[in-house]
Amino acid sequence: MGLYNFGKEERIRRRADFLRISRDGAKYQTGHFRLSMCPNSFPHRRLGITVAKHVGSAVKRNRVKRLIREFFRLNKGRLPASTDFVIIAKAGAAGLNFWQVSDELKGIFRGR
Repeated sequence: MGLYNFGKEERIRRRADFLRISRDGAKYQTGHFRLSMCPNSFPHRRLGITVAKHVGSAVKRNRVKRLIREFFRLNKGRLPASTDFVIIAKAGAAGLNFWQVSDELKGIFRGR
C-alpha cells in the first residue's frame, strides 16, 4: 500500500462501522463538514464519507466525495494512524473547491 494510494482496506463500508464511529467517536465541526474520529484495530487509517441529498444533485454529491477522498489521499500521512474517520458534508459543501475543502479539514486537525 503506497503513501498516496487509497485502497479498499482504507475505506469504511459497513453500516455498523459508521454507527460505531458516530456513536463513540470524537466529533468536530466546521462550516461545511462534520467529522467523527475513533480508534480502530487496524494498522492503517480508514475513511467513510456521507453526503446527504440536501447538499445537491448526484453530480454535486459525487464531486464533494471526490474532493474529500483526494484530501484524505494526499494528507493521510499527517493524520493519526489506526483511526477511523467519518466525514459528513453539510449543505453548501457543493460550492467549495479543493483548496477550500482542504483548508477546512486541515483546520479540524490543527485545532484538535
